[in-house]
Amino acid sequence: MDNTQSMQMGRRTALMQFIPVMLCFFAMGFVDLVGTASNYVQQELGLNDSQANLFPSLVFFWFLIFSVPTGMLMNKIGRKCTVLLSLIVTAVSLFIPMFGEGYYTMLIAFSLLGIGNALMQTSLNPLVSNLITPDKLASTLTFGQFVKAIASFLAPILAAWGATSAVITFGLGWRVLFPIYALVCLLSISMLAATPIEEKRPDKASGIMECVRLLGRPFILLCFIGIMCHVGIDVGTNTTAPKIIIERLGLPLEEAGFATGIYFIFRTGGSLLGAILLRSVSAKKFFALSVAMMLVAMGILFVSHTIHMIYIGIALIGFGNSNIFSVIFSQALNNSPAEQNEVSGLMIMGLFGGTVFPLAMGYASDFLGGQFGAVAVMTLGVLYLMMYTLKIKNN
Repeated sequence: MDNTQSMQMGRRTALMQFIPVMLCFFAMGFVDLVGTASNYVQQELGLNDSQANLFPSLVFFWFLIFSVPTGMLMNKIGRKCTVLLSLIVTAVSLFIPMFGEGYYTMLIAFSLLGIGNALMQTSLNPLVSNLITPDKLASTLTFGQFVKAIASFLAPILAAWGATSAVITFGLGWRVLFPIYALVCLLSISMLAATPIEEKRPDKASGIMECVRLLGRPFILLCFIGIMCHVGIDVGTNTTAPKIIIERLGLPLEEAGFATGIYFIFRTGGSLLGAILLRSVSAKKFFALSVAMMLVAMGILFVSHTIHMIYIGIALIGFGNSNIFSVIFSQALNNSPAEQNEVSGLMIMGLFGGTVFPLAMGYASDFLGGQFGAVAVMTLGVLYLMMYTLKIKNN
């Protein structure tokens, strides 16, 4: 009886820890609203592709600056406290657009959103490792990505609803998604703060050079570049999908924006399926299939001029890219179990790919006079991931 009660209490405690952490993954997904927001801001201010793509690029620029220092900060204040700090910064960033509509106001808001997300992604993924065993890490992180994808999927829907329901949304228009997400962020702060989580503290604190030196390990470097390609494809598709439809079919942004919803629907479904399959299927085989889907999708986007084929291409990218991050991240953490905070910082620094890819895609599109250039840049990322597949370990 005592053992049964102890097991029940253990399950209840694990569940009470799991729910707030998963709500934090939902808040992590708020960063993906930048793709939707940048399209609306581009339309409002009459920006070209290079100028508009500065918004997602600026968001992910901060991953380069803050990820490694966040890994060291976790060594000092703990992973949970670092996640709470990230949520506070994120909440502030979401309130700013409610008080201004200018170009620089949005730059400030997106900068804070990027800083908060850099802190969150660096600290939240290792925090999960305190709750589950290493062999379940990939599937659990994938489930977290599924929860994150729900927030990403809702962003274009909320923005489109706000744009067509200005009276109901108090005149905020598409910006109504900011206060909605801000309230969820405040809920995440209160729930996580009230949740006790036991953390294993590192034996020693690391410096920046000790963290960066880990890139000298070939496998860690491969993982780092893989993360760059993953997020570059993710942000690139999020930003470019509506532009492809507008360019080739002439639809207005409110209708073309549904393409972003298609991407996140299939990314959400792919994350849920991956959370289940990665508990029993080889990570290497699953990863290879995912990359193959994206390669087929790029071919479709190069040549298609019908709405249904474009949707199929976008859906395949969403499904294929849904589990890339989780597999690469878990491979990196399990490769260096004694330096997980430092490795986490490096991997999240790889999200700087969200700066590099949109900028390159914007310039390529402007240079070639169409979104063909953007698709070509994303294809390079897919080809790298094909090469990375050969290095995956089935752990």
